[in-house]
Amino acid sequence: MTNHTTEWSCAETSTLWTLYLNNSMSVCVLRYFLETVEDQQIREIIAKAYDVASTNESELKAVFWKGKHPLPIAFSENDINLKAPRLFSDEFQLSYILQMAKIGMATYSASLSAVFIKDIRTLFTTFLERTIEILDITTDLLLERGIYIKKPYTVIPDRAYLVEDKKYFSGLNPLVNKRTLNTIEVTHLSMNIETNQIGMLLCTAFSQTAVSSDVREFMVKAKQLAHSHIKAFVDLLLKDDIQAPMAADYSVTASHIPPFSDKLMMFHNSLMIAAGIGNYATAFSASQRTDLAIKYEKLSSESALLAKSGADIMVNNRWMEKPPSTADRKQLSQERE
Repeated sequence: MTNHTTEWSCAETSTLWTLYLNNSMSVCVLRYFLETVEDQQIREIIAKAYDVASTNESELKAVFWKGKHPLPIAFSENDINLKAPRLFSDEFQLSYILQMAKIGMATYSASLSAVFIKDIRTLFTTFLERTIEILDITTDLLLERGIYIKKPYTVIPDRAYLVEDKKYFSGLNPLVNKRTLNTIEVTHLSMNIETNQIGMLLCTAFSQTAVSSDVREFMVKAKQLAHSHIKAFVDLLLKDDIQAPMAADYSVTASHIPPFSDKLMMFHNSLMIAAGIGNYATAFSASQRTDLAIKYEKLSSESALLAKSGADIMVNNRWMEKPPSTADRKQLSQERE
């Protein structure tokens, strides 16, 4: 009879730890959204997303207790101010949930593929199914309201074509005309415009409500970087006379009262940067023009440098939790001497 161990490997340990932090943060953000949202239909979706994040957090907590693993510190009521005035428009909150659902789907899928323990695989599958439902109902309402950011439309080809020349991949040689973007490349450029638009508005809100001057300055830099990346992607589309996707009338109020702790805002920003770098890596591998690949590599480097400066702020303020680590065998050996 096969012995299916229930001892966690590094995959179970790392994915459970990461997902607990992410859901703990989401509970705080969505709880605040529930206090400020005005539109009833949007409120229902926020409430659904909040219930999902809360349930996920509780189920993850039970797994940690059952496995006798220490629970991450994560976030609590100390990281949220429910009395803070409205900071985001209802439409932004709805689009935010869509973007976070996309990040959640990518994270849960990757986590599911990494683990082997049956109960944890079942749990992650449930998380993924719940997130897909949130994505579906959010997309439906955004479409109904006419504020869903659609990808550009392209001409339908009359037949299938083969790549006839290696010039198809050229993008750097000034003596060779660049081919027009293909639909795969347009899709990734559009998606990265969308995610940066959400990130830029988040940084705008965080920059005007953060308590620490270091955090405020960091959020301004993050906002400026997101703006420059949006411009880079839009320019690439416009060169081929392709209309770039534009955000709806999302807005941030003029409030300076922070609904979230600086710790939570910095963690949230680091999560968005990590997701953005992941999106760039996917776009890099899917883009067949060399200039696009190099562009994604450059923008990824800029994002990584920003992430490093953010991590330094978090470490200096004792806001960054250390992921579970492997044993330091050298240190253990020295302790025996």
